[in-house]
Amino acid sequence: MIKRKTNKERVRNIQQSRGSYHVNIPIDIIRSLNWKERQKVVVKKYGKDKVLITDWKTR
Repeated sequence: MIKRKTNKERVRNIQQSRGSYHVNIPIDIIRSLNWKERQKVVVKKYGKDKVLITDWKTR
């Protein structure tokens, strides 16, 4: 895949597959959070136009 040169590196497209939606998160963000593949996360709607993704913690 060719990386496009833009000033808006954090802009991502929403994709749909089999009834679910997907957004790619930049690898530098994933690495800075020390997240791994198949790790569980919590997704919450935050306000009218924001989504908050946090690490899932066991109780």
